[in-house]
Amino acid sequence: METWITAGYEPSLPVTEKSNPLTRDIDKADAKHIVHLLKNCDAEIFKKEWDAHGSYQTLSSESVIQKMVHLAKKVEEILKDPEESLIVMSGCGTSGRLAFLLATSFNGLLKELQHDQIYYYIIAGGDKALLTSQESTEDSPQRGAEMLRMACEGKKRVLFIGISCGLSAPFVAGQIDFCMHNMNVFTPVVIGFNPVKMARNEPICGWPLTFRRVLKRMEELQKSNEAFIINPVLGPEAISGSSRLKGGSATKIVLETIFLAGHEAFFSSKNITVQHILNWMEIYKDVHTVTYSQSDKIAFLVQQVGESLQQSGHVYYVGWSSLGVMGVIDASECIPTFGADIEDVRGFIWKGYDELKNNEGDLSSVGPAFRIGHVDFVNDILPHVSKSDIIIFLFALDDDLRDIETLANQTKLKTSNLHAVYHAYPECSFPIDLKKVFSSVLSVAWPAVPLVSEGYHIKQELSTKWILNAISTGGHILKGKIYCNYMLDLKVTNTKLFKRAVNILQKFTRCSYSESLKALLQAIYDVEELTGAMTDADVIEHTIAASTRTRVLPTALVILIRRCSISEAKSRLDAHPVIREAVEACLAASQD
Repeated sequence: METWITAGYEPSLPVTEKSNPLTRDIDKADAKHIVHLLKNCDAEIFKKEWDAHGSYQTLSSESVIQKMVHLAKKVEEILKDPEESLIVMSGCGTSGRLAFLLATSFNGLLKELQHDQIYYYIIAGGDKALLTSQESTEDSPQRGAEMLRMACEGKKRVLFIGISCGLSAPFVAGQIDFCMHNMNVFTPVVIGFNPVKMARNEPICGWPLTFRRVLKRMEELQKSNEAFIINPVLGPEAISGSSRLKGGSATKIVLETIFLAGHEAFFSSKNITVQHILNWMEIYKDVHTVTYSQSDKIAFLVQQVGESLQQSGHVYYVGWSSLGVMGVIDASECIPTFGADIEDVRGFIWKGYDELKNNEGDLSSVGPAFRIGHVDFVNDILPHVSKSDIIIFLFALDDDLRDIETLANQTKLKTSNLHAVYHAYPECSFPIDLKKVFSSVLSVAWPAVPLVSEGYHIKQELSTKWILNAISTGGHILKGKIYCNYMLDLKVTNTKLFKRAVNILQKFTRCSYSESLKALLQAIYDVEELTGAMTDADVIEHTIAASTRTRVLPTALVILIRRCSISEAKSRLDAHPVIREAVEACLAASQD
């Protein structure tokens, strides 16, 4: 039996917050071993069962597959009557970005087929959250409900899909509750990766319900197929709580399978069956195999990215089509996960917002970080590229190779640290002249040309997601941003992350909850003595204050380990640029 299933293993934590025994020492691994560990963790998505007793349902459990069949039929019904119908996906952070990716991808597919577009996305914090962290917005159920109401005004039938990997986001809970008060219009669906009994049950500030209470009501409606909870267990994340990894991949797999099955039923008159859904699962499993067959080359890029980040360099993803979008998404996730600066990892997409097709259109006037077109890369970034920066091109061989070659040659004049990740099919060949421009080339070779029914480059997107997740996660591990398999420098910008920070402090210091909370607040408010107003403030006020601070969690950790003042903790961190080394030095000193 898996260690993390046993009752005594981190008993207070839901599965999505537990640490994965597979990756306990990932912070000490070299690039090759990091990729090996990530590969094994991602493979857990497809695990058939966790133990002989079937304690947890998995992605291939009959009950999960049956719900996907039901939902694919709902998609087919909406395609038959699109005028007053809508499929809305919503989430926070990674979940919201995936809602965006899927809505724009499938609308693009429908446009090609000259059919009305039926997909819409909502992301907490609006479109700015596609590119930078807007984590605090996920704490408002009222805002979630209001955004949903506005999106669906005038519609008579809405399939609403709320995505919350940990079944914890108040923003999504508010939307589901709104749906259940308007069942004449809405069919509510929740996607997450914990059992319902592990859904967040803490009070939500200014709201009478908890996420778990909302789900309990949904369970009643599910008995008559009026609502659906899809919550297979994937096992703990490779980096504890980092749901951008397995959670994000599984969300993409589940929703694409549902939508593609619905599309095939409508456009190709294929029956939606359990076997049909299971066949799709096998296709995604093959994507995992094909992607990680390139583990050595992925590890090479992890090493290169790690060296860049160690030297305070930057990572630039320059992509075409939806692979450019995958780069933009991966870059945006580094800020909350690793406490990265907004400029550390950036993504650029060929035609910028014209290609992104986001709800709010061009955001480039918001600030430099929102300038995402290749023209912006050429004008803003290329003139200042240094030898410690790394540039990675992301494309498929059916993209505009002349444009790729022009930009690659232009980039090569500034730096030789230029690499390619590309996707190829049997009848495609990579021009030799173009190949010579890159210092390294990671080619994902697919055994056959994808069918039109396979949708919008779905294999390439998931494969690229796994590669980029490995690159950015592995690079930050090598930079020293992870301790054991915990995010040591996460941004404490919402209640979920606040709670996670307190848990990490308790785990590594064995201090009480109150001691850990006090140290965290000292680090957030940057004071030796907390005032009554600080201690009495609610968690949302704490997270707002924390959003402007750096190294909050490491500072609190050192305060507790060394039993020292905040000024001493900060000076100890200053003496060790690698945060993991600073914490290890303090732990060693405290043991002496």
